[in-house]
Parts: sequence; C-alpha cells; structure tokens
Amino acid sequence: MTSVRLRLLILALLPLMVLMPLLLLLAVNRWSANYDNLLITNVQSDLRIADQYLQRILDTTGNDVRSLARSLEFNRASQHASDRFNRFLQDNRTTLGLDFLYFLPAPEAREKANSWPVIAAAVRGGSATEIDILSGADLDALPSGSGLAARARVPLIATRAAVPTDRQVEDRGMVMHTATAVTTPGRSGVLVGGILLNRNLDFIDTINALVYRTTGASDDRQGTATLFLDDVRISTNVRLFEGERALGTRVSAAVRGAVLDAGRTWLDSAFVVNDWYISAYEPLTDSFGNRVGMLYVGFLEAPFTAVKRGAYILIFVAFLAILALTIPLFLRMAGGIFSPLERMTQTMRKVESGELDARIGPVPSRDEIGAVAAHLDSLLDQVQERDRDLRSWADELNTRVEERTAELREANQKLETTYQQLVMSEKLASIGEITAGVAHEINNPVAVIQGNVDVIRQTLGKSTEPVETELSLIDRQVGRISAIVSKLLQFARPTEFGSFEEQIDIAAVLKDCLVLVDHVIVNAQTHLCIKVAEDTPPVRINPGELQQVIINLVVNAVQAMGPRGQLTITLRRAEHDGQSGAALVIADTGPGIPADKLASVFDPFFTTKLGEGTGLGLSVSQTLIQQAKGLISVRNQTTGGAEFTVWLPEDSGKDI
Repeated sequence: MTSVRLRLLILALLPLMVLMPLLLLLAVNRWSANYDNLLITNVQSDLRIADQYLQRILDTTGNDVRSLARSLEFNRASQHASDRFNRFLQDNRTTLGLDFLYFLPAPEAREKANSWPVIAAAVRGGSATEIDILSGADLDALPSGSGLAARARVPLIATRAAVPTDRQVEDRGMVMHTATAVTTPGRSGVLVGGILLNRNLDFIDTINALVYRTTGASDDRQGTATLFLDDVRISTNVRLFEGERALGTRVSAAVRGAVLDAGRTWLDSAFVVNDWYISAYEPLTDSFGNRVGMLYVGFLEAPFTAVKRGAYILIFVAFLAILALTIPLFLRMAGGIFSPLERMTQTMRKVESGELDARIGPVPSRDEIGAVAAHLDSLLDQVQERDRDLRSWADELNTRVEERTAELREANQKLETTYQQLVMSEKLASIGEITAGVAHEINNPVAVIQGNVDVIRQTLGKSTEPVETELSLIDRQVGRISAIVSKLLQFARPTEFGSFEEQIDIAAVLKDCLVLVDHVIVNAQTHLCIKVAEDTPPVRINPGELQQVIINLVVNAVQAMGPRGQLTITLRRAEHDGQSGAALVIADTGPGIPADKLASVFDPFFTTKLGEGTGLGLSVSQTLIQQAKGLISVRNQTTGGAEFTVWLPEDSGKDI
C-alpha cells in the first residue's frame, strides 16, 4: 500500500519538483545563452566600428599623400632646390598629421620597391596604403623620422597566460605606410608617408570614444580598445593601475593561437591584463599578407555577470515559494484517490501472475477513477475472452501445420522415389532393346559354335585328344558367352525371369555364398572378418537372387583390394525410414571409389575393371534388391576402402 502511495506521489510531484526545475533550468540557460550571444553581437559590432575607423584612417592617409603629390603646390615646390622642397614636405607632414613624409627619386624608389610592396605599387604608377612593420633601424633611417625609434620602443611586461618569451623590449614600429607615384617634370619618383601607431594614444582613444560613448547612465559599458604588434600591446587604454596604461603587456596564448596563428576573429570572453572582458580580436595583415598584429575592443564582463546572477536568484526564490504553496494542497486532495488506485494495482498484479479472472469490482468513487475501474474490468473481460480464442486458434494452427508438414514430407519422399525410379527406367529403356537384340544375335552363332564342337568330338572320337585342350577352351569361352548373354537378358527383361521369393535367413545364404567364393578369398590371401548379430530379422527375397548379389559384392571387394586385404562382413538389425529390417554391410580396405564416380557405380555397363567385367553386376544387383523392396548403397570409409550396404525389410509372415 505504502509503495503505491509513494509512487503516485512521486508521479504527481515529478512535474512540479523535477520537470519544472529542468524546464526552468533550460529556460534560464537559453536566456543566458541568448544574453551571452547578445553581448558577443555587441562586441562584434564594436569591433566592426573600430575596424571601419582604422580603414578610414588608412584611406585618409593614402588620399592625403596622393592629393599632395598631385597638387599645384607640390608641382611648384618640386621646381625649387632640395632644401626648400624638403621644408615644404615637413610643413605638409605636420599639416597632414603624419609622422614621416619623404620623396624617393625614381632610381632609389626602384631599389626599395624590392623591400616594400607599397613602394613597388607606386613605382608601377599607382598608389597603395598598408600597415607595415618597420625595425628600429628602419625608423631611424627615415628622413623625417627623428625620435620615432625611441617612441616605438615598448618594454615588455610579464603577463599571466601569455606565450613565454626571452625578449625584454619591443623595438619595432607598426606604421600606416603609404606611397604614391610622382610624375612631376624634373622630379620623377615616389612620395612616401606614414603614421607610427606605437604609443599613438590619440588614435586608440578616438577608437574607444567612437565605440564606447559615455552618457553618464548607470548602464554604460566600460570598454577598452587596443592595438597589438604581434602579441604586445603597443597602443591601449587598458589600465595596469590608476593612470598607467598597460603598454608592453601581452595577450594570452589562447587568443594568440586563434587570431595570429589560425587567422580567426576571436569573439568570446577573455582575461585582459587584470579582469575578464567580453572581447573581440581580429588579425591585422601587412603589405606582404602576413599577420603582424591585432585590433582589440572589449567591455568589462563583471556588470553583466552580476545581472545574470541576480536573475538566477530571483527565479530560484520564486520556485521555492511555488513549491511551499502547492505541495501541501496537493497532498490533501490526493488522499481520496489512493484507495481505488491501490485496488487497481492489486488486480493488475493478479492478472500478470496468470489469474485472468481477477476483477476490481465496484468502487465507492463515482468520478473518473470509478469510471476507469469499471472500464478496466470490462477490458479484462475482453482480454480473457480473446486469450481463450487465441489459445484455441493456436492449437488448431499447430495441428494444421503438423498435418501439412507430414503431408509435404510424405509427398517429397514419394517424389524423390518416383524420380529415382524414372531415371532408372529411362536408363533401362534406353538400352533394353539394344541388349535384348544383341543377346539374341549372339546366341545363334554361339549355338552353332557349340554344336560344331560337339560334332567334332563325335566324328573324330579319340582323335581329338591332341586338340582337347583347345576344344575345352572353346567350351569354357562358349559357356562364358552364354553366361554374359543370360545376364544381359536378365538385365534387359527382368520381368521375364521368374522370382520365387520366400522368407530366408540372410546368415544361412551368406554361409553358402562364402563356400562358393572360398577359392577367390584364399587365392587372394584375404583376411575375412564376419560379424552376425543374433537379433537379425528374416527377410523375403529369392535366395538365388540374394546369393547372386552377395557373391558379386564379395568378388568385387576381393578384386579391388588385391593380395592380403581385409574383408569385413557385418549382418545386423537396422531401420530405414522407420521400418525394421536387416542390413548386410560388406567393407573392404581397398582404394575406395573416386568421389566423382560414387553416383555412377550402379549405372549399367559402369566398371572400373576395363577389359574384364561387363559393368552389369552392380546394376543387376540393384535391380534385384529393389524388386525385393530393399535398398543398396555405397560410401567410402574415412579409414579407406569402400563399404556397400544391402538393406531388406523384415518379413514377419510365413512362407506361402
């Protein structure tokens, strides 16, 4: 009873205590993910603004230098001496806000074109503006670059999670490098200018002001912007501490690997110097296409984390309040439905254990629970009735299947037997007429030969003694021809030869046969082993025909083995297709029968003794045994030699 109540309580409270928290958790996680995606979208938009500003500065710088090179003032100044022309360039450098501006004559420009792609583009008659990295020596070598190398120099500060390095200072300069072709008569070459971005705080503060405008509201984002040379901050408004910018600090190894090494844009939370920021980094490439630095914007993550934490706490408190109000109310209302449900549970247990007549019976409840109980009883009645029907149908189906299987098995056996008989009949029919005709034609000359031999003996009398040996040989060969003809006729027309069947003991016939073939066994020095079971039943067959079969099999076995073989003859009771009978097994130790010839040994005229036998012995033997409703078969033994088995059905009746 308690377990039923407990399960029902768990089932009822599961949506409230488990599913609802899971749904709330999924909803909160979904909201949190969307919130985080919104922050990432915001910082991505911030990075786009910063990148657009950087591209605008690049375009403006290139356009200013290109406009100057094509201006009338530049054309006039180029006609003056070098000192006056250089003063003109320095004045315009200050006016345009450039850190360096100088003119390269055509020969020198062509030489430097191999080192700087922007100059190479100008040499070809165009103009180009790119970000390039100049070494300290390159900065010192600039005609108007006084102090640029010192300004570019940034001492490195050990930074947590950065890639380890042995360098102590970054002395290279990242510049906006622009060059344009000059085709003024008398001064053909390239005008080169640029802005050093190392410690260019006005540039980075302008980006920060554009991206993170302050309105004085409490929800203003606390943003930062940074320009990296490689992984070193060379221009930033990120603070190490109050009033000190984090120049010389380095980016984390994870960000470096993703942005500088893999060339991807980083949009995620990242640890920046001393706090976590929602950050965006993109790689910067120089005029050679190499990734040489990064542009970063980001805003402090802590305020947004605090907002999410407050939302989590509010949802958790609201959920606890709902549980405190609903669980007691549910328990009070659920008490009235436990009893009918417990009765249903008990009934179903009885049905599961095989008691199909178990029923719930009437219940006091008149609501849906009572209707369910009545309906369940009705369903149980239907289940019990259908179970009886199914069992009856199953029994009937099994009976029909067994009957049909037996019919199919019997029909298959009849079909196989008929097929074998049909094959044999076709073979016999195909050679029957030929054999009968040949036997008839042979008998006539044989009779003439035998008659003439007899006439010779009668006429010559004792004068035949010198040729008696030859005459006796003719007698024996004539007798052999007559025996072969007799076998041919018996094979071709077995129905014309009388078959006088009687109940016999195979053991007695076997004993007589061994007397007849004793000289064959002795001459071959064959070892004979005979095993006769006492319970061997009698059979019904013509004794002469059985004797013919046994002698044929024994002689064949002795001839197949050669000298000093072993012939084993076993006689025992055996069953075939459920019918009792006797089996005579004749096994030899000869070479056996080739596997591809086993199916042909009973075919007419098949022989392995070419030039000696007629090939009819086994075929006639099979015909004689089949006439007695028996079976003769052959197989090769695993130990070597052939084994012939003659099976005849038991005859329990009396001789007629």
